Amino acid sequence: TLMTAFVFPQCNDRYKTELFSSVTKTTVNYSDVYTDNAHEIDIYTPDGDTEINRPLIIFAHGGSFIGGDKNQADCVDFCNSFAKKGYVTASANYRVSTNQQDFILYQEEQYTTILKAVADIKSAIRYFRKDFTGNDTYGIDTSTIFIAGSSAGGVTMLHLAYIDAISDLPNSVTYMDLVTGQTVSFNPQNLVNTIGGDLEGDAGNDGYSSRVSGVVSFAGGINDVHWIDSADEPIVSIKGDADQTVNYNCGYGMGVPTVVELCGSGEMHPQANAVNLINDVLVLPGSEHDWFVNGNTNSLFVVALEFTTNFL
Repeated sequence: TLMTAFVFPQCNDRYKTELFSSVTKTTVNYSDVYTDNAHEIDIYTPDGDTEINRPLIIFAHGGSFIGGDKNQADCVDFCNSFAKKGYVTASANYRVSTNQQDFILYQEEQYTTILKAVADIKSAIRYFRKDFTGNDTYGIDTSTIFIAGSSAGGVTMLHLAYIDAISDLPNSVTYMDLVTGQTVSFNPQNLVNTIGGDLEGDAGNDGYSSRVSGVVSFAGGINDVHWIDSADEPIVSIKGDADQTVNYNCGYGMGVPTVVELCGSGEMHPQANAVNLINDVLVLPGSEHDWFVNGNTNSLFVVALEFTTNFL
C-alpha cells in the first residue's frame, strides 16, 4: 500500500506527456551576490497544477561561452515542454567571456570561463533549495533536480556534474601562445581562486547543496571523460555524429587548435558503461552541431525532447 501511494501520483502520464496547456514564466535574479543579467533565471510552472514536490530541471543556453541568452528558442521550447508535462523548469543565464579573442586564444580564459559558468549554475541550484526552506515558492522536490543544456550549456552542466574535486582538474597545461609564439604553461587548479577558492563558487546562496540527480546534454561534451565515475549522476545525451564544434568523439572545441579538447557522446557513453553508470544516448546520424538552435521547428529537437522525456 505504501508503494502504491508513492507511485500513483506519477501515473496518468504525468512527466510523460504535455498534460497542461499553458505555463507561467517568472524572471528572478538567482544570486544573492551578483545583480545583473548574467544571473537572471526564467522559471516555468504549469498553470493549474495542484501537485507539489515536483522535479526541477535547470537548462543552460549555448553560445560558445562568448554569448547566448536564456531566451533562445531551444531554451524556451525545452522549458515550456517539460513544464507542460508537470515539471518545474528554469532557463538560466550565466557568466560568459567578455573578450572573444582572449577566449579563443588562451586556455586560461577558457578554463576560467567554464569554472565561472559552473559556479553560477551551482548558485542557481542552491537558490531553489534556499527558497524551498523559506517560501517553497515553486513546489519542487529538492531531492530531484536535473540539469540540462545545449552546446556550451551542455558543456557547463557536464563539468558541473562530473568535476567532483579541485584535484580532478589537471595540474599542468601547456600550449602555444599564437600571438607571442611562446610556450605557455599554467595550473588550472589554481584558477579555482577566481571563483572564491572552491568549486561551489562565488555566486552566493551559500549553505545549501548544489547536488543534482542527473544530466541532460544536447550537443555537449566534457574535457576529460575519466571524470565520469560509478558514483556520479546518470546522463542522457543527444548528439550529431558529424559534430565538429563539440566533437562527437574528442577534438578541439569549435574545431580550433587553441581551444581545449572536448569529448562528446561517442566517448562519454562508453565511459559511463565501463563504470556501470545509468546512461542513454541518441545519435543523430549525419547531423552537425546546430540541430537544437531553432527549437521545436527542427524535428530533431522534438525527437530529442521525447528521448529525454523517456529517460527521465
